[in-house]
Amino acid sequence: MTTETPVKTEQRDGILIVTLDRPKANAIDLATSRVMGKIFADFRDNDDLRVAVVTASGEKFFCPGWDLKAAADGDAVDGDYGVGGFGGLQELRGLNKPVIMAVNGICCGGGLELALSGDIIIAAEHASFALPEIRSGTVADAASVKLPKRIPYHIAMELLLTGRWMDTAEAAHWGLVNRVVPAEKLMEEALSMAELLAKGPPLVIAATKEIVREAEDMKFQDAMNRITKSQFATVEKLYNSEDQLEGFRAFKEKRDPVWKGR
Repeated sequence: MTTETPVKTEQRDGILIVTLDRPKANAIDLATSRVMGKIFADFRDNDDLRVAVVTASGEKFFCPGWDLKAAADGDAVDGDYGVGGFGGLQELRGLNKPVIMAVNGICCGGGLELALSGDIIIAAEHASFALPEIRSGTVADAASVKLPKRIPYHIAMELLLTGRWMDTAEAAHWGLVNRVVPAEKLMEEALSMAELLAKGPPLVIAATKEIVREAEDMKFQDAMNRITKSQFATVEKLYNSEDQLEGFRAFKEKRDPVWKGR
């Protein structure tokens, strides 16, 4: 399925491929952000979809973030970004499915904030990363929250306070990206990872995502107490599922499990 919008989508065996397609730079305006939010909300709510891969068209840009030309024409910075906030992902509630970012080029500003909203980042060798907002006299708000939790604090602060660029070798060194591959292998690598995750136990993956997200700012014991008191919906669903028993039986019978998501 392909949408007639600046965001193209395709489904393959439980995998949703989302391609930002706004030449020349794949910048995101308000209308595009609302489209993306609808796409990701539908992905969240569709039981037939297990994993999303997010990439962009072309070879130069993944996404530079906010569309400044649209802003000059009247798009308000505090306008309606739609469900999920800017880019449809970073404030989307209840997304308990994995999202893989396939970064195919320049990834900066809000584009880097979008990438940080994914669970796994695979980058083409020529990709580069930056938060240049400070040079324009504004703040990289979402990145200020997320980046110091993803990479060492001092490196995150250097990027936020100087706006300097980081290449893929350095990004891999600091753990900003999972792996770096030749550009021609980017989607192959991303889809290989997506296929692996799509074959996994969906209820376990959902529970893992909810625990990681909700426990990020909790003390360890508080998070564990929420689990034991059945306060994570996905965990409770898992513990009372057919899939939980299937995993035990498959182990006992020395066979591959057949996950049903229930």
